[in-house]
Amino acid sequence: MIPVNSVLQVGHFPEIMQAEIDRRLSPVRHLNLDAPIPSGNFEAILIRSNTKLPQSLIQQIPSIRLVATCGVGYDNLPLPYLKANNIKASNTPGVLNDAVCELAIGMMLSLMRRIPESQEYVKSSAWSKAPFKLTTTLAGKRVGIAGMGRIGQDLAQRLEPFKVEIAYTGPSPKKFPYTYYQSIQELAKASDVLFLACPATPKTEKLVNAKVLDALGPSGYLINIARGSVVDEVALLDALQHNQIAGAALDVFDNEPNPNSAFFSLNNVLLTPHIGSATSETRIAMTNLAVDNLEAFFTQQPLPSEVNN
Repeated sequence: MIPVNSVLQVGHFPEIMQAEIDRRLSPVRHLNLDAPIPSGNFEAILIRSNTKLPQSLIQQIPSIRLVATCGVGYDNLPLPYLKANNIKASNTPGVLNDAVCELAIGMMLSLMRRIPESQEYVKSSAWSKAPFKLTTTLAGKRVGIAGMGRIGQDLAQRLEPFKVEIAYTGPSPKKFPYTYYQSIQELAKASDVLFLACPATPKTEKLVNAKVLDALGPSGYLINIARGSVVDEVALLDALQHNQIAGAALDVFDNEPNPNSAFFSLNNVLLTPHIGSATSETRIAMTNLAVDNLEAFFTQQPLPSEVNN
């Protein structure tokens, strides 16, 4: 049982998620981060992973002992401060793997087969004048995955039936039947399609730079379902504009929800508005896991998905 006035909800949640929250607890909502903090006996914060949690806000509530973020990413949290002050953090991994991997596969196929462009070709009646251009098949290609965590592993399993050769990179090799490369530049050089599924950390900041894109080459495709910070967008734009890579499919950007408009005029990109987990089923599951963490905290049980920061 979660006590009344013990959870501060920071920021807005979509209607379907808010309904699930309200079904299971009665949080005090703090929707405008610039407004004064409401009064309450707060021991926990509930927040979405796309809402930045200011350290200054937590400092004003010394009773906070848990921050439950709804999302697999937790780069929105001031982790060093939480660790220094013995404040637990939780996220919602696993429950969004299916939705994220489904989108990743869809983005890859849409980019390589130019599906959005082909639909417009039919709608514009251009098909009656000439056949649509030839595209690229996936079978037989080399696919690299940067980040072999939960999502990377599920993505690899979904890729196997497509008759591709799979390789990966990460901090260390794991017991998978895929080729391991120590650096992302080596992986890019050995890949026709490069997926980014790694977490956003200081170590992965601008992990994909000009050298990595050059290694991927003019026939290579980049698919980013990780975070915008993982890619040097200036270098990526330059590579796309000069056809140094074949194309990129991006679900995440540096400046969300207002990405660099230079992407909009390119015909070798596929852009989606950070919708990796944006299905009704997934968002409900994410919300419930976040609330499960809150319930475990207040009943002094182990957190189902604690962030080891």
